[in-house]
Amino acid sequence: MTGTQRTTDGRDATDGTGTTAPLAVVTGASSGIGLHLADELARRGYDVVACAEDVDDAAGGKPVTSGHASGPRIVPVRADLATAEGVEMLVTQVGSLGRPVEVLALNAGVGVAGPFVDTPLEDDLRLISLNVTSVIHTAKRLLPQMVRRGSGAVLVTSSVAGTMPGPWYATYAASKAFLLSFAEAVRYELRDTGVTVTALMPGPTDTDFFGRAGMDGTVVDDMAKDDPADVARDGVEALLDGEDHVVAHSWRNKVQAGVLKGMPEAAKAATHARMTKPKSGEPQPGAAAP
Repeated sequence: MTGTQRTTDGRDATDGTGTTAPLAVVTGASSGIGLHLADELARRGYDVVACAEDVDDAAGGKPVTSGHASGPRIVPVRADLATAEGVEMLVTQVGSLGRPVEVLALNAGVGVAGPFVDTPLEDDLRLISLNVTSVIHTAKRLLPQMVRRGSGAVLVTSSVAGTMPGPWYATYAASKAFLLSFAEAVRYELRDTGVTVTALMPGPTDTDFFGRAGMDGTVVDDMAKDDPADVARDGVEALLDGEDHVVAHSWRNKVQAGVLKGMPEAAKAATHARMTKPKSGEPQPGAAAP
């Protein structure tokens, strides 16, 4: 994936200084895992289109200067991917660069906490729009070009939470289960095309997810959390190695994912509920990049 890239008309694609650089697209790049995915890819010599709702916060709002000779560029794109218009805006911006996408990291997502019967309908529908619909929409628009070219890698941010029912944030856990299944299925379909799909499965990570999702005071919020930079590094390494999935970062996450495989769904739900049920008061549903 790091050889000479070509534009759609067959010309060498460069960063404008004569240095060839592969192109990566990262969604949800304003904070947390997404910010560090963009940073990690830039450090490995990729130019990065970093999509976020707040363009000033995309990939930390600053260029990364390590990497190839001229320094990789981070191109911020402001778009609300919970809307079809936002996804099309991102696709248009990527297309305007006239360069092939070698890495597509579909990471944008939100969380909504609380009993399902009490959370606002609009919050749950927005979660589905961002966590699920935008991933399908973006992949549908950018992935076929990668397949036609016979080169590229896709990273889909799922979660260890997606391996079990998730009481008290039911739509979030369900969305991550969807993403895991989707990534594995499309990977199989593309097995002979030169394009790989990798599912990134973080556990509890030290981001603003829990606060924004209204999960303050839960057991999982009080647990030790992984560094998002470590999670992103694990994800990028698995992506570039063409692995089908990676459980990042701590051994706790790997053990949990392994133990859960043989448990009945009701037992999985009960185990998960002990970690996500609020200790006191009512959680305030909200949005957060995982």
